[in-house]
Formats: sequence, structure tokens, C-alpha cells
Amino acid sequence: MGPNKGKNAAAGGSGTAISGVDAAADGLAELGRGLGGVGSPEVSSTEEDGPTAKDYYADSYSHFGIHEEMLKDQVRTKTYMESIYQNAWYFKDKVVLDVGCGTGILSMFAAKAGAKHVYGVDMSAFADHAKVIVARNGLADQVTIIRGKIEEVELPGGVDKVDIIISEWMGYCLLYESMLDSVLFARDKWLVKGGALFPDRANLYLVGIEDAEYRSEKIDYWDDVYGFDMGNVKELALLEPLVDCVDNEQVTTAPCLIKTIDLNTVVVSDLDFAAPFSLKAHRDDFCHALVAYFDVSFNGGCHKPLGFSTGPHVRNTHWKQTVFYLKEALCVCSGEEISGLFTMAPNKKNNRDLDISIEVVLDGQRCDARDSMTYRMR
Repeated sequence: MGPNKGKNAAAGGSGTAISGVDAAADGLAELGRGLGGVGSPEVSSTEEDGPTAKDYYADSYSHFGIHEEMLKDQVRTKTYMESIYQNAWYFKDKVVLDVGCGTGILSMFAAKAGAKHVYGVDMSAFADHAKVIVARNGLADQVTIIRGKIEEVELPGGVDKVDIIISEWMGYCLLYESMLDSVLFARDKWLVKGGALFPDRANLYLVGIEDAEYRSEKIDYWDDVYGFDMGNVKELALLEPLVDCVDNEQVTTAPCLIKTIDLNTVVVSDLDFAAPFSLKAHRDDFCHALVAYFDVSFNGGCHKPLGFSTGPHVRNTHWKQTVFYLKEALCVCSGEEISGLFTMAPNKKNNRDLDISIEVVLDGQRCDARDSMTYRMR
């Protein structure tokens, strides 16, 4: 069983529930929040004063539907909620900054946990709705919503430091359209020494999968279209990673950790990286694609660490997984290793986009392969 068909890097989705404090979520179950990896239009401006790709990104979060989708990803939202409510002792009387607050759902969690005051910052027009939501829930004296870019705003009342920063900054493949740059800016400007970030750690993984059905229908299809060679279109199709849910039964190798991000110490230049990988096959099969997924964890300020994964081995989230199809299928035997180099860098024109390259080497019993691919997440 392959991934759902016909999706691309702007695909949406919703997750399924995990165990947690369900009752505490019921009162906020209809609120939405606009952060994380939902694709924005592929646009740019050649006019000096015209809208930029970042402006369109902000506008894409002005519609309530995106916020609804994010909140209904219960793996995501309940983990954030539990990380705050289970550590109310840490939030009590603290000043909190919510970077990219959307509807203010995380800000309200923090307020309910006893924060002295919460400042939620969002650059989209939905910030105006967030102000109303906060007031409707009786939290206007405790939560202040600010519309603007985190790099340009100042906190009211002369506030120059905060004790905690919360943010749901992750995008597809962890860093596609992520807000990590903004979180790091806020950390360096406002977070008090010894303060906490929620979450504070993220890991990116790579794994190999078998996916002959989808590759035949969507990639190899272009080799012979009613008797005509349209291989140039196949090259275009291979450039675009697929964002969708992978069946765990498709996984043919052990995972490999390719990047760890410690939000307490990471700098923006660390997000441009190259990482070697080695994927050990656990059965005789074909490898048609490599799949990236991530996990995040909440450690600092937590009595007990919490976290969630977006991998194919657990319940789906709206992030799904990111699939990179290889030029040719690899015939791999159990115990053999597919090795290579995974390179990721923010696009120079729009740092929310990603340029990715993958080098693959297999010296196997039945297959010797060396290849390199480039991908664009736009």
C-alpha cells in the first residue's frame, strides 16, 4: 500500500488522537491555530514595493480553515497542551512569549497554567481574530495579542525579557516553511538567561521505502505516454518531493538520524547542513524512495520530558512524511546498507523554501549504484 495519490508539498491533513488530558482540551476543541507546515503559494515579486513571498505566506494563514486543520491534529496540539499543563508549576507567575500565535491556543494554555502574562505575536491578519478569541474566553487581562513580525515588534509596557518561549514552528521535512529563524531571533532578544523553550529539541530522520505502485503511476508513467517519450516531464516530477502518509509496511530499512537541533544553542547558519547517512535493509526488497520525518521533544522546564514523532511507525500528523523518489529503484538485500549524503539549505530567494540534494551509494550483491538527485520544496 503506497502513499495517498495526487498530493504535493502543499498537501494538508489531520492527525489522530493520542492519550492525554482529553477533558482539558474539550473547551478549546473548536479553536484553530496557524503555525507549522502548510504550503503557501509559490510567488515572488519583482516590484520593489510589491508583496514578497513572506507576505503571501502570512496571508495564507488568514483563513480559518488552516487553523482548524492544525488544531485537529491532536498528536500535535495535545502534546503542546500536556507539556504546559503538566508543568503548571513552571509556568506559574512567568512571562511567556508565543511566537506565531495563530488563534492564541498556546497562549491560552499558558495562561490557564498560571502564567503571569503571555504575549502572542503573529504577522497574519488572523491575529485580529485571536484578540477576540482571547477576550471571549475571559483572558484579555492575561494574554496580549500583537500583530506584526517578531523581528519588528516590541513588547508593550517596557517588557524586555521573558521567562518562556513557546512556538509551533516546524514545517514539512522539519524546516520547510518553518518559523525557526523567528524563534531564534526571539530567543536571542528576549529570553532570560536560564529560560525555557517549548519545544527545545528536534531530530530529523531518513528511511528507505518500497513504493513501486506510486512510482509506476506517477513517475515512470512519463516514459511512454500513448507511445510517446515524455521523459523530460519525469525529470520535473522527480524534482518535487511528495508530502503524504507512508504505510509502515513499506519501510525497508532502519532509520538514520541525520540532524539534531538543540533550540538552546542552534544558530541560523546551522540550518544549512550536509549529513552522511547509512540505511541498513531489514529484508530483501526494492528501495524506490527515501523518506524524511522528524520528532520534537519538550525537556527544559518539564518535570517529565514529552514529545511526538511524525514517522510512519506512529499515528499520522498533518506533517505526514516527505518522500524523495530516486531516479532508479535499488535492489537491496537484507543487511546491506544504502549510504550517502543528505544536504539541505534554505533557498536563497525565500528562506522558507528548501533546496535539497541526496547522494546515494549501494554496493550490493545484486545492485551497484551511485547517483545524486536534487529536489525543490517550494
